[in-house]
Amino acid sequence: MKSFKYLSILFLFFAMSSCKKENVTYQCPMQCEGENTFSSKKGTCAVCKMDLQPVSNQTKKIVSDEISEESIFNLTSKWNTEEGKTIQLKELKGKTLVMVMIYTTCKAACPRLVADMRSIEAKIPKNDNIQYVLISIDPETDTPKRLKEFAIENQMDGEQWTFLQGTVSSVREFANVLAVKYKQISPLDFSHSNIISVFNSEGELAHQQEGLGVDNKETISKILELVK
Repeated sequence: MKSFKYLSILFLFFAMSSCKKENVTYQCPMQCEGENTFSSKKGTCAVCKMDLQPVSNQTKKIVSDEISEESIFNLTSKWNTEEGKTIQLKELKGKTLVMVMIYTTCKAACPRLVADMRSIEAKIPKNDNIQYVLISIDPETDTPKRLKEFAIENQMDGEQWTFLQGTVSSVREFANVLAVKYKQISPLDFSHSNIISVFNSEGELAHQQEGLGVDNKETISKILELVK
């Protein structure tokens, strides 16, 4: 009987322990306030108004070393950034990518594409896992120095922005991947498609927005979905 009594007490102890209320901390899923958390506070983020989520329940993305056949990270071409660095696209792995192909001497469509990119970026809470990438279709003119100047002129010089200069062949290869068509019609003028593309963290195409000044709600919704 004594052993039964001790077992009953032990079971009661563990039962009471398991019923203790856990301390839950909450955080904005977009991390608008960095790594800040709020103890036992439900509600919405003061910045983006999204519901705060329990930190313990947030899904953490695991970036695999494997690259799918559909990923742009399979491309081995090298690119020069506006900061004078040389990178491969796979170095952007782990980020949601919002990409567009432009050229800096364009006076017609490109300024509007740039405005569309800025509009998308402005409507999304700052997130280190999103990169906005502009690739030049005129690598001979758009040197890293010129791309840097263009970034500053257009207030796109933050860390979330990246400008890339490739070679004629690498630009052509990447355009084919995006289904972007372009043609040089004079030394400083090109005709080209007007497409903004969104890639997931594995470099797979998730969404495309075609046209100039179009409603970007669907594009923004897809980006927010990918970074949850």
